[in-house]
Amino acid sequence: MLTQLLEATLTSLWIFFLTIVLSLPLGVIVARGRMSKSKVVSGLVNIYIMIMRGTPLMLQILFVYFAPYYLVGISYDRFTAVIIAFTINYAAYFAEIYRGGMQTLHKGQIEAAASLGLSKWQSFVYVIVPQVFKIVLPSIGNEVITLVKDTALAQTIGVAELFRSAQTMSSRMFSVVPIFVAGIFYFIMNAIVAKAFDIAEKRLKH
Repeated sequence: MLTQLLEATLTSLWIFFLTIVLSLPLGVIVARGRMSKSKVVSGLVNIYIMIMRGTPLMLQILFVYFAPYYLVGISYDRFTAVIIAFTINYAAYFAEIYRGGMQTLHKGQIEAAASLGLSKWQSFVYVIVPQVFKIVLPSIGNEVITLVKDTALAQTIGVAELFRSAQTMSSRMFSVVPIFVAGIFYFIMNAIVAKAFDIAEKRLKH
């Protein structure tokens, strides 16, 4: 039982890892689009964010997996669909977190960076991003912890992650023990993530 659950946990960890790696930088791009001076760009990005935040992730997973096939005849494997759905969903949430952090920065800092000869891109990378990251880290931590639990939604289209495997084993064994064990695994993963962010916050305070 433990071997199978550990294998399923690896799938959940892959979903978690790939979503973080892809959605965090994508969130920065989306945030910049949301704050664009172009009404067309900011309007389209705002609609995207509203859709991602206003509909269930489960529905988004189903749409990403089935819609391309019925609309344009394109199909891909279930794991890829899960990663795409999770990435575009969490990028929207991270974008709003980034935007809130950027708006708290004093404009004088950007002007000071410009006076030192830094381009807008250099100012963004070397001045804005480090400070915004420090401000938004607690909020990002909350979303990342939520992501650990949301990986269970991958079972929506049959991806054999931790919770689906636990349910299958529970039905086969006529026992709830696998589900309780899976719960312990989720708790351990969340505890590690929470501790990592706690350490990061303490270091950034210095």
